[in-house]
Amino acid sequence: MSDNIEIALLEYSGAQEAALLGLADLFEMANQPDRPQLSVTRWRAEGDELVPGRNTGAPVVMIIPPGKLGPVAAKVARPVASALRRLHGSGTTLASVCVGAFILGETGLLDGRSATTHWGTAEVFRSRFPKVDLDVDRLVIDDGDIMTAGGMMAWTDLGLKLVDRYLGTTAMMDTAGTLLIDPPGREQRYYSSFVPTLTHGDAAILVAQHWLHAEFADSISLSDMASKSGLEERTFLRRFRKATHMTATEYLQRFRVNKAREMLQFGADAVEAIAWAVGYNDASAFRKVFFQIVGLSPSDYRRRFRA
Repeated sequence: MSDNIEIALLEYSGAQEAALLGLADLFEMANQPDRPQLSVTRWRAEGDELVPGRNTGAPVVMIIPPGKLGPVAAKVARPVASALRRLHGSGTTLASVCVGAFILGETGLLDGRSATTHWGTAEVFRSRFPKVDLDVDRLVIDDGDIMTAGGMMAWTDLGLKLVDRYLGTTAMMDTAGTLLIDPPGREQRYYSSFVPTLTHGDAAILVAQHWLHAEFADSISLSDMASKSGLEERTFLRRFRKATHMTATEYLQRFRVNKAREMLQFGADAVEAIAWAVGYNDASAFRKVFFQIVGLSPSDYRRRFRA
């Protein structure tokens, strides 16, 4: 491996300056005399070209930082898409943080791949890039040649991942310890809330959703949901998934778990009582579903996020 590992940071309209500065600081702090050196260069968009701030060759990694203004508009993202594709074709690893994934999405390189972005922008991302397998439960997805990180502050996780990749685990742990931040391993689903899609335009499914939101604590079957919508069950299941991007069962589970998270965070009831309150007669089944969705047990979630 070369003694100098070039990492590029992309400047674009609305890019978060804190991430650009923070990543440069993180990589500088990871450098030690007895290790290969991480060298950081800012690149800026000029028309449909990417121009480095100093003379350098193709970077080993190009990082697209988060934006400050929500999903990156197509008029900002599209002009640099071809330049990013060329870099990727020449061997540069592309990485995005938060809504920086919208710029990666315009390249087409995420089509058919798993990727993540901020959970709050998931619906907008899916509508613009329907061929991407979006997974906003995960905080960092590392596909080797393409990396995506979810939250606005996930540049710390991405940065440590890259330190681990190029300088080794010891350097990564040293850097995390110096900065007093968790090493990679967190998941975005620890923090994300369930936000139901209600503007899909399917009136029959919306009736069923409103009913689910009111009756979530009761025993509910698929036939009950279909009956409320006025649709035949098979038709209901197909239209529900199209409208909400999840199965009816998954939707109900996520809604119930979201209610349970609120109760764990702000209340003192036992886990068993909370399970019953959100519609689970079996506390062990509730714990299993909660862990599958949140990535933490109910007790661990309460310890970590108790208000």
